[in-house]
Amino acid sequence: MRGWFYILMTALFMVMGYAPAMAESGPPAAPGAIHLPMRLVPESATPAAGGHVTLAIAATPEKGWHGYWKNGGDAGLPTEAHWTLPRGVTAGELRYPVPGRLKIAGLMNYVYERPFALLVDLNLPAGLARGTALPVSVKLDYLVCTDTICVPESQTLSTTLTVGDGAVAPATRAEFDRWRAALPRPLGGDGVIETKGKGVRIAIPLPASVAVKDAYFFPDRSGVIDHAAPQTLTRNGDQLILAIPAAAVPTPGPVSGVLSIGEGQGLAFAAKPGAIAGAGGDADHGVGAVALAFLGAVLGGLLLNIMPCVFPILSLKALSLARGGGDERHARAEALAYTAGVVLVCVGLGVILLALRAGGQSAGWAFQLQDPRVIGVLLLLVAGIAFNLAGLFELPTPAFAGRSGAMGAFATGALAAFVATPCSGPFMAGALGAALVLPAAAALAVFAGLGIGIALPFIAIGFVPALRRRLPKPGMWMVRLRHILSVPMFLTALALAWILGQEAGVTGMTLGLAAALLASLGFWWTGLRQHGGKGRAGWPAIAALVLAVAIVVTVKPAAAVARTTADTAFSEAKLEDLRKQGRPVFAYFTADWCLSCKVNEAAAIERSSVRDAFARNKVAVLVGDWTDGDPVLGRFIERHNRAGVPLYLYYAPGAKEPQVLPQVLTPSMLEKLGA
Repeated sequence: MRGWFYILMTALFMVMGYAPAMAESGPPAAPGAIHLPMRLVPESATPAAGGHVTLAIAATPEKGWHGYWKNGGDAGLPTEAHWTLPRGVTAGELRYPVPGRLKIAGLMNYVYERPFALLVDLNLPAGLARGTALPVSVKLDYLVCTDTICVPESQTLSTTLTVGDGAVAPATRAEFDRWRAALPRPLGGDGVIETKGKGVRIAIPLPASVAVKDAYFFPDRSGVIDHAAPQTLTRNGDQLILAIPAAAVPTPGPVSGVLSIGEGQGLAFAAKPGAIAGAGGDADHGVGAVALAFLGAVLGGLLLNIMPCVFPILSLKALSLARGGGDERHARAEALAYTAGVVLVCVGLGVILLALRAGGQSAGWAFQLQDPRVIGVLLLLVAGIAFNLAGLFELPTPAFAGRSGAMGAFATGALAAFVATPCSGPFMAGALGAALVLPAAAALAVFAGLGIGIALPFIAIGFVPALRRRLPKPGMWMVRLRHILSVPMFLTALALAWILGQEAGVTGMTLGLAAALLASLGFWWTGLRQHGGKGRAGWPAIAALVLAVAIVVTVKPAAAVARTTADTAFSEAKLEDLRKQGRPVFAYFTADWCLSCKVNEAAAIERSSVRDAFARNKVAVLVGDWTDGDPVLGRFIERHNRAGVPLYLYYAPGAKEPQVLPQVLTPSMLEKLGA
């Protein structure tokens, strides 16, 4: 009956337009030919009684052909396995590697076009005598296709196991390690799925520090999403949110699946129905929502003007109008030019941000600050502004010296917007978060609103003569004010140096400060030449600035701070050695993409009171980092009846088995270990 079902499904695909031709592209289907040859490979030919052994169904598609994931997408079928096993032996579910995508005639397929392996665990009953033969056979029914034709195939694979010691040959171990690495890793936490109108949103718990490339959600059942539709990725703190058009006839309820995070890597998770905070559905894209986000951006930009990185620039430019007198036309022209500079930079950053997110990257506002080279350039820029305000030198451009002119006002506005990117304030988070889920045109309007908010004070001064008349008259007090305004700029430079140290380590921060010192020396030399009335006074500053920029562009991000050292990195040999010494051992297994792991580490494991208690009770700590899906750690985790992380184990001195701690830890729980 199963074979007839596959034949009927093949005919259905052809009616749907999946196979419009049979010979124009792709190899023809020869009667009786096998286009997806498979082999059955046991990890151990001598599994131990009472344990389990992993079998691999290794498949190699012929060129031009492909097999299917457990959910084939719009047009495909999973592999059906029918086992013939000895009494007492049971087989688990097939475990599939992360699939690929293949779109044909508007239909999205979840496929394997390259060699792949399905893994399954056989559980053996206890009490089997050594040397007992265990014949294993499986009949596989599956669909194999090209871009023009689908063929149902069937194979029967068999092997014979012998009860023994569970030994694994090194070559076989390496092969299974490679196959396990292709499996999605279980995510330590549930997601949330929300269906509104014609859209589906799925929130996935994933630390914001985890880089995601070309993210795509593969649901394990149909009736959830429109498989062929694009998926939009956004970030909301430690939540990754996917917005996807719903299936034509959506089926409500929980869903599980795999989130592909790039280069064949994936995370398996389940999502339960619920509401997703800060992620409106299609109805939220109306005029009211856009207007609210725009207003929030304007207010957020307005408040940015009191931040230490913007206020000095705005103050000097405003006072330049007072110095320029009461020319109405001149004041309005400068106000409009300043606004154009601010809005252009904000919208430009918005365009780049939306393009990055469309490409699958989890970028947010101030995304450029994730690059330490940008931090270094900002450090030089802010330091230069600070020294200029302090009177070390005079830069003969309106942007810094506060001189009038439309070009100077435009440059000042662009500078203010760019320097404002490290800052954040009230209303900004909600407005810019909304912008990231709005259509592109509406999102850019929100970014423009941010620029308008930054420019509002200068617009008011330029267009309201009464405000200009209230500005104090020029005098020596302006020199003192400039010196005072240098203080917040120096503080901003200090903050940027700290951020540089966080991203690039001590070496990167040292290079950044050295570059700032070099640039400052150039500025100082230029200032001396200016005071002496010498020509080409700016050459020392230009030369020093070029050298300083050359230094900061060499700064690289620091390697991720390892949570393990040679002494704390988990290995079974190290664990055994510590236990032989009679030491209590706390072993925990974590991953960068595991949000619950991060919460436990911050809230309990890395607390000073816990570290002191461990030192007092001589508890050794071992850390298993499963971020890259290390198959050796994976096997150890599986032996403790866990599919993934977090896993927390405490080995008391002399105990035969470890105590498996809860997945939610508290400091008091850990402080009692070894006491």
